[in-house]
Amino acid sequence: MAKKTAIIAGAGPAGLTAALEFLEHTDIHPIVFEGSDKIGGISQTVVYKGNRMDIGGHRFFSKSERVTDFWNRLMPLQGSPSLDDKLIGDTQKTFAPEGPDPEKADRVMLVRHRVSRIFYLKKFFDYPISLKLKTFTNMGLQRTFLAGMSYIKSVFHKLPETSLENFYINRFGKRLYSMFFEDYTEKVWGVHPSKLGADWGSQRVKGLSIWAIIKDMVRKAFGTKDKENTETSLIETFVYPKFGPGQLWETAAEEVRKKGGEVVMQTKVIGVHVTDGKVDYVEVEDKDGNVSKKECDYFLSSMPIKDLVGSLKGTDVPDDVKSIASALPYRDFITVGVLVKKLKVNNKTKLRTYKDRIPDTWIYVQERDVKVGRLQIFNNWSPYLINDYKNTMWVGMEYFCTEGDAMWNMEKQEFISKAIDELVHIGFIDKSDVLDATQVKIRKAYPSYFGSYYQLDKVKAFLDRIDNLYCIGRNGQHRYNNMDHSMLTAMKAVDAISSHSHDKSSIWAVNTEEEYHETK
Repeated sequence: MAKKTAIIAGAGPAGLTAALEFLEHTDIHPIVFEGSDKIGGISQTVVYKGNRMDIGGHRFFSKSERVTDFWNRLMPLQGSPSLDDKLIGDTQKTFAPEGPDPEKADRVMLVRHRVSRIFYLKKFFDYPISLKLKTFTNMGLQRTFLAGMSYIKSVFHKLPETSLENFYINRFGKRLYSMFFEDYTEKVWGVHPSKLGADWGSQRVKGLSIWAIIKDMVRKAFGTKDKENTETSLIETFVYPKFGPGQLWETAAEEVRKKGGEVVMQTKVIGVHVTDGKVDYVEVEDKDGNVSKKECDYFLSSMPIKDLVGSLKGTDVPDDVKSIASALPYRDFITVGVLVKKLKVNNKTKLRTYKDRIPDTWIYVQERDVKVGRLQIFNNWSPYLINDYKNTMWVGMEYFCTEGDAMWNMEKQEFISKAIDELVHIGFIDKSDVLDATQVKIRKAYPSYFGSYYQLDKVKAFLDRIDNLYCIGRNGQHRYNNMDHSMLTAMKAVDAISSHSHDKSSIWAVNTEEEYHETK
């Protein structure tokens, strides 16, 4: 009897997780089709002249043991949490190779110390905002007083949570919201928080609030801080693949092939044919434009829902479903990698660092006079991302835009030049220290929570009626999932298939139930 076949659209975390789950727990043969020449989707690692870029930054942390076990099977942990200070501190230089070769590198996870801060008023603030003395001195007496009064007002006067703006104000007060959330949120989404849904906040910042920060401080003081009772935004350590997230997903793709599955690159799904309520075959197009049909018993889609609905054939798609899906909004993403001799800003934290470098992984830029939204200091994610760790700093400048807008269409070298000028303007570098720079664009990086998103349930209900179609991953569900959430959607889909269940609610429920909430 011939094996059943599952066709999977997309070789990102969801697609590759599904393929391995099929191979390890069922006798179903998975075939993954990836339209690009890159493994990992937004979790890929881009290599430029020996320096590696993590697109968007990917902390490997999850409250799901199933996800953590999956990672550990692919890439075991090197060391223990007790090595955090060594990995981030002076001795980190001992981990820095002269020219890392991913083909020869050990496949291990490093323990990392998470440092994320906000850059505002040309000063550093903890992220999430802490109640340390430094926070208040940076804000100044007047701002601190007004922020305190505003927070007290928010405690006793709750706004209806009809928008992300009201969601933040209820938890931090209007003043702190205005200082630390409003502008950055608008940079990311291109619309004011008053026009974004509160459910985005419930997914991404969960129970984070001033009160949560106070409780976290108390736990620390009494030594009772633990992973299960800590808001994810307050997590201080994570693990990270030695050569970036793409290394793990490239390893996953190799494992799929070793176990008998298929990963077909530069071949995209362009048509999904439905007969009698089931997908019976898909049409795929290779890099040379050749189109072929591939029969399947199951189809798992991490394609953007907009593209999936547009590719359906053989079934009548209601006009309202077409309209809603075609209008689903996305934000696109541009990273500028800037290689410099050194940064002008020095380490003023208690962490010991190599050459007194700042210890940050992420820096959220709240300054209103620049367009850059966030900085990544790749040296602090893993020293192996840098070709010359000892003598250079490798900075990622993150910009959020919409495909076709002025930012997206700007000529590459002009964009890079303007980005470098912004880094100079905020006081992070001297222009004379720039050694090299590059640019990477990512389409549909962030599913957005406005517009036709609020009618998405109609699209989901229609898609769920196609019996053997399963929507997985960030774009596959149009939900701003973290990597572990995307993996869980794939795991739940394989669970449903292997148990012959037709109920897809558990797949859609990932990152809506409380235990799945995570934030970067």
